[in-house]
Amino acid sequence: MENSALLYIYLFILASFIGFELINKVPPTLHTPLMSGANAISGITLVGAILILDQSSSDLNSILGLAAVVLATVNVVGGFMVTDRMLQMFRQTNKNE
Repeated sequence: MENSALLYIYLFILASFIGFELINKVPPTLHTPLMSGANAISGITLVGAILILDQSSSDLNSILGLAAVVLATVNVVGGFMVTDRMLQMFRQTNKNE
């Protein structure tokens, strides 16, 4: 059991470093379109977290599931807010007003 927990921690740290490096290599003009695409993935994460939270049997699982639901919700809402702001920048203003 201890070996699998260490493996999961190692994979999490490795994925964090790889993700950080990948995001830093993306040009600034592509950040917002990529965030829009990532919203779909976060929505899937949110649904999965809700399903797992529904089936949790221990307090630790419930706490982790609740944290996953909250963080995924913040990510989805924030992503849509940034996407909406980006789209507002491209709208033409009415010159008659």
